[in-house]
This record gives sequence, C-alpha cells and structure tokens, in this order.
Amino acid sequence: MSTRDEFVKKLHVKLEEWNADIDKLSAKASEVKVELRQDYAEQLEALKAKQAVARQKLEELQKSGGSAWEDLKAGIELAWAAVGEALDSVKSRFK
Repeated sequence: MSTRDEFVKKLHVKLEEWNADIDKLSAKASEVKVELRQDYAEQLEALKAKQAVARQKLEELQKSGGSAWEDLKAGIELAWAAVGEALDSVKSRFK
C-alpha cells in the first residue's frame, strides 16, 4: 500500500470515529436543559461544518494524481486539526 493510500485510510478511520463522537454528543444534547439546547445545537452544527470541510479535503486528495497529493496533505492536516480541536471543545462543554 502506498503512503498516500495509507494516509487516506487513516483519514477515513478518523472520520468514522468523529461520526460516532458527534452522534453521542447529539444524543447528549437532547438530554440537556431546554435553555442550553440551542447553544449545544449551534456548537454541533459548527463542528459538523468543520467535519464537512475535512471530508471535502479528503475527497480532493482521493481525486488528486501523482505527487499532487503531497501538496494537499498540509491543508488536509490543518482541516483535520480544526475538527479535532472543535470536537474536543464541544466535548469539554458537554461535561
């Protein structure tokens, strides 16, 4: 398996983990006090938007050819870091 394929596989696994985490957070959000639900819903929507950007970057990477994926890698890593940070932030506020 090439380095690019390994990188893509790793990103797919991380996306699935995030999907599971977001599902858990969504379930928790429905259990909070009514006055907090709007805030949690907004945080989850922002998180989902960042995840969508990361997913789009992954699709760009998968469509890239040759060495172009190396150029995309840095942008993808930044998008991934943003999602990870946002997820950590939302998790800490849900505690």
